[in-house]
Formats: sequence, C-alpha cells, structure tokens
Amino acid sequence: VFKKCLMQILLPVLDDVKSLRALVNPDISKIRNIGIMAHIDENNMLFIHHGLPVFTDFMAQERERGITIQSAAVTFDWKSHRINLIDTPGHVDFTLEVERALRVLDGAVAVFDASAGVEAQTLTVWRQAEKHHVPCVCFLNKMDKPAANFSIESIRQKLKVNPVLLQIPVGSGKGFTGVVDLLTNQRLIWKQSSMGDDGRVFESKPLDQSDEPELLQEAHEARTALIEQVAELDDEFAEILLTDFIDNFDAVPSTKLQDAVRRVTLARKGVPVLCGSSLRNKGVQPLLDAITAYLPAPNERRWYKDDLCALAFKVLHDKQRGPLVFLRIYSGTLKPQTAVHNINRNSTERMSRLLVPFADQHVEIPSMTAGNIALTVGLKQTVTGDTIVSSKASAAAAARRAQNDRGTEKKGGENAGVVLSGVEVPDPVFFCTIEPPTMAKQADLENALNCLQREDPSLKVRVDPDSGQTILCGMGELHIEIIHDRIRREYGIETHLGPLQVAYRETILHNSSTTDMLDRTVGERRHVVAVELSVSPVDPSSPGASCELAFTEELGMQLSKEMKDAVENGVYSSYLQGPVLGYPLQGVSTLIQSVNMEPGTSPAMVSACVSRCMLKALKQAGGQILEPVMSLEVTVGEEHLSSVLGDLAQRRGTIRDIQKVQLPLTFEMPVTEHYSLNLFCF
Repeated sequence: VFKKCLMQILLPVLDDVKSLRALVNPDISKIRNIGIMAHIDENNMLFIHHGLPVFTDFMAQERERGITIQSAAVTFDWKSHRINLIDTPGHVDFTLEVERALRVLDGAVAVFDASAGVEAQTLTVWRQAEKHHVPCVCFLNKMDKPAANFSIESIRQKLKVNPVLLQIPVGSGKGFTGVVDLLTNQRLIWKQSSMGDDGRVFESKPLDQSDEPELLQEAHEARTALIEQVAELDDEFAEILLTDFIDNFDAVPSTKLQDAVRRVTLARKGVPVLCGSSLRNKGVQPLLDAITAYLPAPNERRWYKDDLCALAFKVLHDKQRGPLVFLRIYSGTLKPQTAVHNINRNSTERMSRLLVPFADQHVEIPSMTAGNIALTVGLKQTVTGDTIVSSKASAAAAARRAQNDRGTEKKGGENAGVVLSGVEVPDPVFFCTIEPPTMAKQADLENALNCLQREDPSLKVRVDPDSGQTILCGMGELHIEIIHDRIRREYGIETHLGPLQVAYRETILHNSSTTDMLDRTVGERRHVVAVELSVSPVDPSSPGASCELAFTEELGMQLSKEMKDAVENGVYSSYLQGPVLGYPLQGVSTLIQSVNMEPGTSPAMVSACVSRCMLKALKQAGGQILEPVMSLEVTVGEEHLSSVLGDLAQRRGTIRDIQKVQLPLTFEMPVTEHYSLNLFCF
C-alpha cells in the first residue's frame, strides 16, 4: 500500500517516461539511490489498481500473495532530483534480496506499522542496513488505524538509535488528516473530497493562532525538543544555537535546522522520523522531500578516477533478451556496444544494450554515468557480486593507485585491492528434494535450476552422494515454494518436491579383535588365507571423523601392492554396511595385524576373507545408530529464553552455550527435526 501511494503521487512525473530528455544523466549530487525496507506486508508494491501501471511487484507470485519476493529497481525524478528506488522484500526467506540491495544503496526508508512498532523482520533488515552503514529515514505508516500509536519509543529501545522526530500527526485514527512539519512550522492537510481522490493534492499553511491551542502547544514543545536533540548530536548546530538563538529557539531558521538534521543523518547519529497513511495517500510527498534532503548522494572513494567501475548486484533471465544484469556504477560512464572487463571472472564481455528501469518500463539509453543504477543486456558470464571495469589496463592502474594510497606492497594478485566487496550470501536453512516428472525432463530441470541459481545465489542445488537425490537448499519453506512455482510457470516443468532421506550412520561401541580363515578350492586351484585384525571406535562427532585403515609396520612391508589393495577393498566394503541396520559406518579405526596366505591365493579371496573377518569384529564390538546433527545459533530476548529452551529440549536439542541476549545461543539438534527448524525465525 505504501508503494501504491508512492506510484500514484509520481504518475504526473512518469507521463514523459519515453522522452530521453527525462533521462538525461543528472549531476551526481542530485542522485539518490534508496531502498524501501520493512516487516512482511508493510511495503507491498503496487498492483493494477484503477488503471494504474504496475510498479515493481511484477511477478505473478507477488501479486497473488500480496508480498514482495524479488528486489526490483525503478527510476523517477522528484523536484530536480533523480531517485533510483530499489524495493526489497520483507519476508525472512528473501533476506538475500535485502542484502544485495543494501550493498549498492546510499540510503534507505524503513517503513513501520504505527500500531505495531518495530516487528521481528524489521530488526533483521535494520541490522543489515547497519552492517553496510546505510543512513535511514523512518516512516510510521497506517496512522489512520484505530490502534495507531504515534510513539518512537519502540524505535529507540529495539533499534538502539536516536529517532529524530520531524513531524507530529494532526488527528488520530480515522480523524488523521495530515501532519505538522516541525522544521518549517507548516501544517500539511490532505482533504479527501471523494473516493477517487488519490492524495496528490494537499494544503500547506503556516501554524497560526487560529489553530487548536492543543496542537499549537504540542508543535511548540516538539520543535523545541527537536532543536535541543539536534544540538546534542551536532556540534556545528549547537554552536550556532548558543551564539545566535540561545534566548529564542523559535527564531532558528528552518534551513539551519534542516542542514543539521542532514549532517546527523549522514553521520548515522540519528534517524529522521516522519508519519503518514498510505491507504489514504497522506504523507508521501513530505517523505520524498526528506529523501532528497537528508539521504546521501553517491559518494565512493574512487581509485578508478574517471574510468568505469561498477558492481553487479542482481541478475534476471528474460526469455527474449537473455540475462539482464543490474549494475551500480561507482565511477566512469557505461555505454552500450562496448567491451567491459569482469575482474572476478577474468573475462571480457560485450554489452549490447543499456537500459534504465524507468517506472514499469525498460527504456534504452545511450549512456549512464556514476551514481546511477543501470540494467545491461549481453553480459552472459557476470553474476552477483562481480566487479565490472572498462579494461584489464584500467584495473591494473587502479590497483597501483590503491597500493600507493595504502603504502603496501602487492599482495594477493594485481587486482586484489580493487575488487569491490561483493554480496554476502547466507547459508541455507531449509532443504528438500526435487524430481522431474520423467527422466526425459531431467536436462530441462537442470537448466532451469542453473538459471535460477544465477538469479538467486541463496538457492543452492546439490546431489546427495548417498541417496542420489537432487537437493534444493534455500532460506525457508516459502523460498523453496516460490522456486517450485517459478519452475512450473516459467519453464513449464511439473516437478515434485519431497522430504530428504535422512542420512543415518552407524558406529561401534567397543574395541574388538578377531581372526578368520578361508579355505576354498575353485576348479583345480586351492585358495587359503588367514586374517587377524582389530577395530576400535573413534569419536564420530569430532570434525572430519571418518573410517580409518592401517597395517602393522611389518605387514605393510611384506604385502604386495596387489594384496594391499585387496585388503583395503575388503575393509572399505565392510564400512558401507554397519552391523545394526546396515547404514554406512562412521568413526571406526581398523588395524590389520596379519594376513597369511598360500601361494596362488587370488586377491578376490583375500578381499572376501577380510570382509568376513570385519563383519565378525564389528558385531563383537557392538553397534549404535548415529543421527545427523546440525549446529544452530539463536538470538532471543531474555523474556522468551525459558520457553525457547523448553521447546528445544522437546526436540532433543543439546544446549552447548548460553550467553547474553546480544550474543547467540548455540546448540545442536537432530536433522530429523528439519521441518520444525523453520519455526526458529528469531
């Protein structure tokens, strides 16, 4: 709803989308690369509504479910500024989409439900923004809900930041009509005269004595508190305040206050907070003004100077155009029909076309300069996280400049210092099998999975060596469900998802020694062999625990290579089938003490005798079934710790360490509880 409102406000601006004049590269100081991040469903994107075009939720799954699944970029102009907006999902299963968007953004808008405050996934995306040092603006949405609570304490306490209140609401619940801008003392009122009113028009007027006394008093107190708070966070503003306005805070110019709020925001000492109601289309224009006023323009240390340097942060597959690669340009100029060098792949590719995602259209343009986000066609080898430069020579020159700046010698290769940091891909937490309807579709399924993995690095595909099953590894049940649906819709393959076959193992409990003898005549040839060996357990839970084989020093020197191989075949074939239920063995050490044989005994008979002797020894040692376990980390508030511990105990989890709330709680639990693990989305 928030983005639906944003699109409606911008429709007049987007009418001239096909005009190249509207796409002229602006000055870098006028560019804002921002993202929208929120809890699930707080930033649902625009769907077809009253004839309006689609904004960024273009996938069928997004429209059906009413959530954002893939991050998508859109470009528009607002009051002489170019805004490159990336919409990010709010569901934890698609956290990579947030991660790679924040990697290339300069600022972000965090959207909150005013009736709920800071929610679970809000914390997750906020931590991601902090990791990338992204300045943020907060927007308290749904101010017209009856339960709306205009309180910033949730932001202060849970996000551990200084909320800087720039507005107060006019009215509450259904009576919410607008906001008071505390910087300018302007009252902004949206009068919804009809059902078709889309919120583009609002009334702005200064506060005066004709307004309600309670509103005047509240605005005066809030502005005074704002001035005092900004003075505490910004030394330059504090000096101005003490020098010129110590006796009259009301005389502080809005421009001085705005400049100070911008410095506080860029230094990440405070977070501007605005409010509104997207459903009624109230408060979005001031938010756009805040984006241009307080969030930063692109600014990167430029070892490449004026040469091209860009980061690939997203890949899409188009049936007609092939791979579409989103690039954030940090320096230089990007042009179509030119060759570019991929440092990570050490390859050169030709970019055929250059597009800008303007509204819901991809408009072809002749060039794109630093600070912008571009969509390219023709880069078939580039993947998420790759650094794109103009040439090898450019990369080498940048490496030399970087080394001179750092005063260090060459280390890790010529280009080690000039590859942009890529996107951190989280480890998968949800696993299931996937099968094609027939073996004839296996190759098509593999192609589909390869394309989807290139688009989504958080999706992993592997073949289980024990069961031979194809395993999908993802960020959650919904993530895998969306992948399954895309394979059906986009690639026309009706696949089947199923549970994993649990990879149990066996081990032995005690030491055991035994002997065995084989005396067999095959045709005219007699085969006689006697074997003595011992087995002992090795801790199966220790890192890299496996089954071992050794010979006594004397025997190792006596046996020929052919007979050693025969003994090894007999031992390792026994490791494949344990004595309890026939699962493979783990954590067993075998020592071959003697192998005596008559001349003419074949290696096959030696191997058979060793295998039989191993079976006797393993049975004597006693067996035990081993379940696979996985290590997990959970971060949980102190008030929920006891209930979480109880739940983990019911699932046979073993607690290894408990630390303070800010640090992880670690434990192990059987993988047989895998589907329950999806519940642990803290």
